[in-house]
Amino acid sequence: MLRRVVRQSKFRHVFGQALKNDQCYDDIRVSRVTWDSAFCAVNPKFVAIIVEAIGGGAFLVLPLQKTGRIDKTYPTVCGHTGQVLDIDWCPHNDYVIASGSEDCMVMIWQIPENGLENPLSEPTVVLEGHSKRVGIVSWHPSAHNVLLSAGCDNQIIIWNVGTGEAMINLEDMHPDVIFSVSWSRNGSLICTACKDKKIRVIDPRKQKIVTEKDKAHEGARPMRAIFLANGNIFTTGFSRMSERQLALWKTNMDEPLSIQEMDTSNGVLLPFYDPDTNIVYLCGKVSKSPRGAWDTCPREAWMFYKLHERKCEPITMTVPRKSDLFQDDLYPDTAGPDPALEAEEWFAGKNGYPVLMSLKDGYVPGLKKNDHRVVKKKVLESKPAAKAETPSFALCISPHYCKMEEKLEEVLREFKSLRDRVILQDRRIARLEEQVSKVAI
Repeated sequence: MLRRVVRQSKFRHVFGQALKNDQCYDDIRVSRVTWDSAFCAVNPKFVAIIVEAIGGGAFLVLPLQKTGRIDKTYPTVCGHTGQVLDIDWCPHNDYVIASGSEDCMVMIWQIPENGLENPLSEPTVVLEGHSKRVGIVSWHPSAHNVLLSAGCDNQIIIWNVGTGEAMINLEDMHPDVIFSVSWSRNGSLICTACKDKKIRVIDPRKQKIVTEKDKAHEGARPMRAIFLANGNIFTTGFSRMSERQLALWKTNMDEPLSIQEMDTSNGVLLPFYDPDTNIVYLCGKVSKSPRGAWDTCPREAWMFYKLHERKCEPITMTVPRKSDLFQDDLYPDTAGPDPALEAEEWFAGKNGYPVLMSLKDGYVPGLKKNDHRVVKKKVLESKPAAKAETPSFALCISPHYCKMEEKLEEVLREFKSLRDRVILQDRRIARLEEQVSKVAI
């Protein structure tokens, strides 16, 4: 008789351990808005947390090392007029973060190198196009300056953040609220979970549904769907008997490769995926830290950030190892800060997988904040500006003159930014007036 052999996972002893109180972020008023989002985003330098705010929406951005009690007067990113629903760090720049809000806006922010010293209310880029609140923002995994947003207007918009333009609008594919959107590993496809109980695989550039699965989970509560590195799709949802379910599908989604019932809790399971080790974590409102945000010691393999009502608690996921040597199975090559493509290349049809980097010699930081600059059309430059050749007489220029010239350039940049903001608001007012006149007729 043949006996089935099951390969044991090399990570089967992984366990989580919460850090001590002095290593948590305490006295934070985490947002209570009704929306199934992580409310938290982490990169190798900062942790961002959506918080309660009066008269608008806001989120904290804290350097990872700033643990302990957070003062109530600590500055926030506070430019939205409605509650912030989702935030996402740019994978190619540790100082750039996107936010979506109930005010129907998507905003791009540049965080100072050492964190916030004053409230940040002026975004670098404002993206207008949704008619209802924006609950999902997600950067392209390998193309620079490509951002996806999904709103309660049932639309998905893909933006070229470098020009501030909506390049793709998927407006007729979802008849109801979109619960989740996930990019494929090379960003050529997206998969979505919708309130109509369908999982869809979409080619956004062709604006075509590749495949869809009706009632992937038969329960009435929200589903989630994510792409795995090999192209398979992992989903969470509920059975007809309100049991929480997990399922694994091929891209065509004919029949599940595996489906499993978990328990009868009513909490929505949010899947967090690590493509390097091919592990999926299921949890509530927490955020997984990307590679590079922790030390590659022999035990600490992953880091999560768990939100409580008044604090953010880091949880280390460790794997017992006897050796003190670098563990290449725990820390395989991972996605680095360099993009594989520029936005224009991706919109033209080119694909590229994330550019990998080794963690053996430590993490290499992403682009500095000054590598993204605002020009006339609120453009985030895709590449740092080329340095001009220094003339031979440069050393003779007075330092005082250089400082005055730098200050003048800074004032001109602020003036151009304000002017663009006024033009943007004028256009918005004109559109609103036009809509009001049509209603009046």
